[in-house]
Amino acid sequence: MKFSKFQISLFTLLRLPSVWLCGIRVTLLEKSFCEAKVKHRWINQNPFNSMFWAVQGMAAELTTGMLLMQEIQISKKKVSMLVLNNKANFSKKAQGRITFSCNSADLITNAIKKLLETDKPQILLLTSKGIDENNDLVSTFEFEWTLLIKK
Repeated sequence: MKFSKFQISLFTLLRLPSVWLCGIRVTLLEKSFCEAKVKHRWINQNPFNSMFWAVQGMAAELTTGMLLMQEIQISKKKVSMLVLNNKANFSKKAQGRITFSCNSADLITNAIKKLLETDKPQILLLTSKGIDENNDLVSTFEFEWTLLIKK
């Protein structure tokens, strides 16, 4: 898969339709940084006039998962990836446009490198933060990913 905005949008439409329907869009994908935006709308609201927590979780997971998928593609190996655990903290009502971002630093590159060298499953913790239009932290998600080489 190419990692252009169009290809990512098509991927979410076909493989992650709830992400696409809720309006979550990847707006920036670089080597070690991914950003996705979602706007509070009728389709993704909760009864408290804010964005449903699961929609925030989808956007946050997407930012971490796209970075992993990108690095796996670069490795040219078949690697299985799965979320083992996740933790979320909500600090403010999610209203308006929320931007989720993950800056993996070298965590992903090092985990893939170690996976390929040792052939042993790797576990890494990636964080995505949601920021509203006022630059206030809305939510923080931590995803514990496991990686292993497919046989």
